[in-house]
Amino acid sequence: MRRIPSLAALRQFRLLAQTSSFSRAAELAHVTQPALSRTVRLLEEELNARLFDRDRRRVTITPAGEALLRLTERLLDDAEDAFGELGQVLAGARGRVALGVLPSFAVGGLPAILRGYCDAWPGVDVAVHEGLAGALFERLRDRQVDIAVTTPPDAGVETFAFQPLCDDPCALVCRRGEAPDQPSWHSFLEAPFIAMAPHSSVRQLTDAAFARAGIAPRPMYACAQPATVGAFVAAGLGFSALPLSTRPMVAGHDLEWHLLDDPQARRVIGVARLAGRTLSPAARNLWAALIKDKG
Repeated sequence: MRRIPSLAALRQFRLLAQTSSFSRAAELAHVTQPALSRTVRLLEEELNARLFDRDRRRVTITPAGEALLRLTERLLDDAEDAFGELGQVLAGARGRVALGVLPSFAVGGLPAILRGYCDAWPGVDVAVHEGLAGALFERLRDRQVDIAVTTPPDAGVETFAFQPLCDDPCALVCRRGEAPDQPSWHSFLEAPFIAMAPHSSVRQLTDAAFARAGIAPRPMYACAQPATVGAFVAAGLGFSALPLSTRPMVAGHDLEWHLLDDPQARRVIGVARLAGRTLSPAARNLWAALIKDKG
């Protein structure tokens, strides 16, 4: 055999075997009868075997044709299954998406969004990777995650595409009954300031707010997670400043939250991806679900 027959040729062969009629098979294949005859002749030449016995009244499949028909049925069924699966992947109905997400959003807005997405696309596996903003952008750059819910990339960085979802204002967090009379950034001069880690987006937010207020409280503990900050505040170790989106992470403690007076003391949460990377259909659908539910 000089070359493997095409799927189109095998489909025409199968139609002829099923109908035993060149005219009917050509009609079903949407080709002319001479074109069908030429396809069969080329198949016989490629296989060096006669596939049909022909006379003026009838077309009869030969033993070699029957053997090819059995093989053709398997090949075409497998091809249909394979392209059916491909169609599902291209529609975003199957696949896998790696989603990076800030811990605060993971316990806040994400569960409801994921529920809707998974109901709509049950054949897609979603892997969630929590991390701080810097780590999430590294994972995007290394293609370990497809998209990430995070704060904006640094100004001037064109590596990433970013679409805002919501504003996340900052609040003073303290034990119930211990709030200052007029909570403000200067309140952190009256009690120890329980800070987030220096590389976190929250710490960058609070450092900038203190600078605008002209004060420099000494940061303490450098906690990696808002949940740790909440536990330390609940233990009476001091006050903290956290974005409102982190509230679900400290819900187990009896704390007060007071919005702070600096309108710039808010972070933007959005969805990011590599600027030059084409998202898979499943990832595009998840991106659309996140954008749809923004705010």
